[in-house]
Amino acid sequence: MNRYKLNKYLLLFVLVVLSSSAVFAQDDLLGSIGDEKAPREFARNAFKSTRVITAQSIEQLSKGVLDFRILHRFGRVNSGAYEAFGFDQATIRLALDYGITDRLTVGIGRSSNKKEIDGFIKYRPIWQSNDGWPFSVVLASGFVKDGLKWADPNRENYYSSRFSFFHQVLIGRKFSDAFSLQFMPTLVHRNLVLTKADKNDIISIGVGTRLKLTNRLAITAEYFRHVTDLPTGYYDPLSIGFDIETGGHVFQLHFTNSLGMNERSYLVGTDGQWSKGDIHFGFNISRVFTISKPKEFRKKKD
Repeated sequence: MNRYKLNKYLLLFVLVVLSSSAVFAQDDLLGSIGDEKAPREFARNAFKSTRVITAQSIEQLSKGVLDFRILHRFGRVNSGAYEAFGFDQATIRLALDYGITDRLTVGIGRSSNKKEIDGFIKYRPIWQSNDGWPFSVVLASGFVKDGLKWADPNRENYYSSRFSFFHQVLIGRKFSDAFSLQFMPTLVHRNLVLTKADKNDIISIGVGTRLKLTNRLAITAEYFRHVTDLPTGYYDPLSIGFDIETGGHVFQLHFTNSLGMNERSYLVGTDGQWSKGDIHFGFNISRVFTISKPKEFRKKKD
């Protein structure tokens, strides 16, 4: 992909953000001059984490909150007893996400898989509320950099070939305290592909959901169906898991056919099939820290 195409995608993303912000600002102004007896309340905790399992969720970190995340995947369950059914193998991603505002989150991560570094930005122009929008819209965009050594160091290798990019629109609704659902149209662009038959741009549509069972336990699931054909040997990612909340921690236990834990890896690099037992057991741990206290809290303390 040349620079013209890349700039075109980035420009399109910025235009969508700006137009959505303008629409929200107008709606917010109209709401403020409405019924003062019914203050606006925004929907929160549609998902207990900023990610459904691996995919981004419509949830955002609050302003001034830092989220330290540990994502861990074991090998395939069908690898047999010799590999302890996958427990002898491990892939890990460490990440730091930060809430700049209640609507804007940024993050960076490092994966042992292909020694990848990834980063993203999420912005929520539309936020579900009791007297406004009946759903939330979150825009996400980011990059992934492959850190492996070149297979052939003697050939002419370009640094830009290490990069992939993704753009995503998350459209979701918290239907009740127990049930949330979101859709995730996504574009992944790879600067370098293996063959001329492979496409640089891969489009997929995902769905993610959460069903609350108790105050601290919920079932989660996510699935992506590719609109663009994937290279031979790669498949749609499907993940099913459980969220367990314990104070400031959220534990996510899950089963998935994807080893990768960033957008390029799980959307374009899933080479396992559920039907053949190519399933990875994994877990995510999220620990949040309040770096900057809200103004309301500081005023009360003073």
